[in-house]
Amino acid sequence: MQTALAALTEELRRLQSAGVKRVAVSDEGLASLRAARLRALSEVAAPAPAAKPAPVRGESKPAAAPGPALPPPPSLEKLRAELAPLPDAAARWAALREIVRGDPHCRSHVRAGRQVVFGVGDPQARIFFVGEAPGAEEEVQGEPFVGPAGQLLNRMIAAMGLERAAVYIGNIMNWRPELPAGPDGFQSGNRPPTAAEMAYCLPYLLAQIEIVRPAILVALGATAAQGLLGAGSFKALGEVRGRWREFAGVPLMVTYHPSYILRNPTNRSKRLIWEDLLQVMARAELPISDKQRGYFL
Repeated sequence: MQTALAALTEELRRLQSAGVKRVAVSDEGLASLRAARLRALSEVAAPAPAAKPAPVRGESKPAAAPGPALPPPPSLEKLRAELAPLPDAAARWAALREIVRGDPHCRSHVRAGRQVVFGVGDPQARIFFVGEAPGAEEEVQGEPFVGPAGQLLNRMIAAMGLERAAVYIGNIMNWRPELPAGPDGFQSGNRPPTAAEMAYCLPYLLAQIEIVRPAILVALGATAAQGLLGAGSFKALGEVRGRWREFAGVPLMVTYHPSYILRNPTNRSKRLIWEDLLQVMARAELPISDKQRGYFL
């Protein structure tokens, strides 16, 4: 993988030295490059396996080690070919949902009684919220942002003058990142998804974006932002939040995850996110009242 990336870099340098200033790259090409970069970074960052002592019975483990190497990501071009003949966005969304829910690799990471999680909302929404991965409540219901953070996100959307059903909400990953289960067979706690895990699911997110064709993407939290902008693209979320970026040709606003407010329920933290959402509202040409402009001041 690193050899291929090095060869690509060398070719770009050759073109630059020959005076070529611009190179056309398709959306699928960008997705493939981004996925390759994420996989390469995860391979470089992965420590060499070390011998582990046998766990003490009943002892809890702080985190799960990354599993075996993931298969190649799904082909975005193949997804496009399968969905293109369908008559409208709703039909394409329903078909893609079944493809994702039936993905053997996604299903292999879901414990008994849990579900692969797919996006929800208006398949023609102007605003598309992107999280990182499902949590405990989400994998039970098969829907993103239904736990405490999701309930807060609903209130944030309502403060914008919208309903949850009027926007689109999805995650980069379609399964809950695994941790060891306790004696009762249930996982407690969450961990961020790895770069490789997000790279595998990224084509499914891109396919959703192509179906919905939103005017604006909103990345919720640092992990989601790095999944879209690239691992290592920033060190602290404050470097990129509140500033417009672009992903898959769509304007992207990065802001804090709703759980940030759950951990820091102050007017200052609420105002930081609200200022970002005011920018989203303005770009989406939503009406903004004086009362809305003054929230949390």
